[in-house]
Amino acid sequence: MSVLDSDERFDEHSRRSNSQQRHGSRTEELLLQMSNRDTFVRFKEVQKSYDGEILVVKNLNLDIERGEFVTMLGPSGSGKTTCLMMLAGFEPATHGEIYLGDRPINAVPPHKRGIGMVFQNYALFPHMTVNENLAFPLEVRRLSKSEIASRVKRALDMVQLGAFGDRRPAQLSGGQQQRVAVARALVFDPDLVLMDEPLGALDKQLREQMQYEIKHIHETLGVTVVYVTHDQSEALTMSNRIAVFDDGVIQQLATPSDLYERPENAFVAQFIGENNRLMGSVRGIEGNHCQVELDNGEQIQALKVNVGAVGTRTTLSLRPERVEVNPEAGKFPNVFEAKVEELIYLGDHIRTRASVCGHSDFIVKIPNASHHAALNEGDIVKFGWSMEDCRALDVFEAPN
Repeated sequence: MSVLDSDERFDEHSRRSNSQQRHGSRTEELLLQMSNRDTFVRFKEVQKSYDGEILVVKNLNLDIERGEFVTMLGPSGSGKTTCLMMLAGFEPATHGEIYLGDRPINAVPPHKRGIGMVFQNYALFPHMTVNENLAFPLEVRRLSKSEIASRVKRALDMVQLGAFGDRRPAQLSGGQQQRVAVARALVFDPDLVLMDEPLGALDKQLREQMQYEIKHIHETLGVTVVYVTHDQSEALTMSNRIAVFDDGVIQQLATPSDLYERPENAFVAQFIGENNRLMGSVRGIEGNHCQVELDNGEQIQALKVNVGAVGTRTTLSLRPERVEVNPEAGKFPNVFEAKVEELIYLGDHIRTRASVCGHSDFIVKIPNASHHAALNEGDIVKFGWSMEDCRALDVFEAPN
């Protein structure tokens, strides 16, 4: 990477930020719509730099409703954890203001923000019992002994650990320790709970179980939750809305279904779920659709989402489950010959890799059902898909 002086670095970051934010027009519309709702958490023009030169969070504007479960999702280094740390008070914002309700909290110390926090490493006191761990934040707040006992019991019952109060953390499994950490974050009835990749240390089955438990606790209590993860399945399972971060900018803010079904740019399309990417050039535009010529000369009809004028480059995004094998004649405008290269049995579906349209890594998910014809490696078949399922987006730039 070339070495830039301080001013050039900020100029470069500004150009990249402006370019990325143009792709987020729908995100900005959602933020405007939120302005008339019961906003509880607000980031207003927030920036963060650790060295005075490089911005790791760039002009963040985000409103979160009271009682909402919002996940900040993105790859490592995208700025999501930094945003959570600024909200918690562990990191100061370089510029801008953060609000809880109508109260600016930039100058409020962490222990006076009334925020519950759940960490990936649980952060339980090893020398204390489970009951004592949960009682600690209540004792700091000078509650009576009877009130402390009542709240601790209620919190442990909520996470189904009522019989484990006298044990120490080392006597619990990883999942039980995580439940204790969740209970401790909720025991003093905070209006806001922050969770920083709390399930990262658990195995796959336990992680999925905890996703549902956290989701049900949120639905029961109605507490506002801001959750940080790089795991898209966690975000899709638990969230009311997801903010997808990349390079310090929210690329898209939407519900889980909108993110998956209607990604606004190529980064979101490839980051959320599995996705076939086909590169080409726009050859014609008619209403909401466009004709794209792939690099191998094939012509594809697609939904025009985030493309420039005729002649500009585009990335076509197509979900593997939206491709049909050997469709009826005339059913789809896009039908191409394909060669089956690999079949992987995954129980509920067959993951099929094929060569089509000049790509040997084209993926199709075929449901494991009796009415679907069996395929063999080396078969020559037809793949078809609709215009609406094939989204024409901006040019995808793979990370270095």
